[in-house]
Amino acid sequence: MKNIAHKREIVTEENDKPVKEERLIKNEHVREIFEQVFDTATLNAVYELARKKYFEEIEFVIATGKEGNVFRCKAGKGHYALKIYKIETSDFKHMMDYINGDERFKNVRKDKGEIVKAWTKKEYRNLTDLTKAKVRVPLPVAYNRNCLLMEFIGTKGNASPKAKDTPFKDMNKAYETLCEEIAKMYQAKLIHSDLSEYNILNKNEELVIIDVGQAVTTNHPKAKEFFERDLINLSKWFEKKGVKTSYEKMYADIKAKANE
Repeated sequence: MKNIAHKREIVTEENDKPVKEERLIKNEHVREIFEQVFDTATLNAVYELARKKYFEEIEFVIATGKEGNVFRCKAGKGHYALKIYKIETSDFKHMMDYINGDERFKNVRKDKGEIVKAWTKKEYRNLTDLTKAKVRVPLPVAYNRNCLLMEFIGTKGNASPKAKDTPFKDMNKAYETLCEEIAKMYQAKLIHSDLSEYNILNKNEELVIIDVGQAVTTNHPKAKEFFERDLINLSKWFEKKGVKTSYEKMYADIKAKANE
């Protein structure tokens, strides 16, 4: 993996003005992450988004993981979240389980870079389709290669916590809301496929579903398996938090809402 030097200038297209790294990434810690973790092609993709005026500064890390990092970006008076998938450390076999069988993404080459790019495009597409279905997910903004720009979920510049870390004050209300959201997802012919308290944010008691890259269509060969797994995990969590539910009840509640 190639590192980039400080004060590097990137020109993404002929006659474009160069984007200076130290101007885009003022935080030294963030700059070190970019230099040590991401390859030149990824950096060029980030600079391309900046050149198109989507944001003017990458401020700090919101979350880190094996497959990618999420950063807060300054965009005028507001903020965006920039998710960058790591090409070298992503679990490609895991990703292909959700890409294969999805008729929207056929003939993806079994190449690290191509798989991650397909996954990024898939998450953007899923966010777009879910937003149209009025499911509360981060609003998609743009994507480029393995970089996804979306709505920053937070209050007064602070990222919202996961439901795992900050459960909702009214868990019964949260349960009803989530059943409604899953029903709307199903009506949009999408299954989240990895939905749990780890992939739900609590924004001042507003429930926001995140990490939808693995979401598959309802006619995917494993859609039923993924859907049942989601409900088993969620019903157990809500039950632990005092909600009188079970896999069977949650399934019935979602089905009833989907048929309303």
